[in-house]
Amino acid sequence: QVQLVESGGGLVQPGGSLRLSCVASGKIFSGTHMAWYRQAPGKQRELVARITPGGSTDYADSVKGRFTISRDYGKNTLYLKMNSLGPDDTAVYYCMLSSGRNYWGQGTQVTVSA
Repeated sequence: QVQLVESGGGLVQPGGSLRLSCVASGKIFSGTHMAWYRQAPGKQRELVARITPGGSTDYADSVKGRFTISRDYGKNTLYLKMNSLGPDDTAVYYCMLSSGRNYWGQGTQVTVSA
């Protein structure tokens, strides 16, 4: 079983930055794909960024150039650095790990507001 715990969300002003973290524990094998998703009120959950075991990354067009996904294998931690945040980035952000099946964290709220 795999557990994912996100942290780092909060209230930030437009133009501000946040760094989300996701700590993975349990039976984790090397070679797992991980990703960040988000879900805004009244909208479907959408992919924000993903990272392969080899470190290749992919981003939603709406966050390219502003967000950076990274992972620390030694700490079993996934990160999402978010810069130049705007109101459209307001959402619950979820960490996902793919290892035989998809595992999800409980989510962390990000609110961008003046």
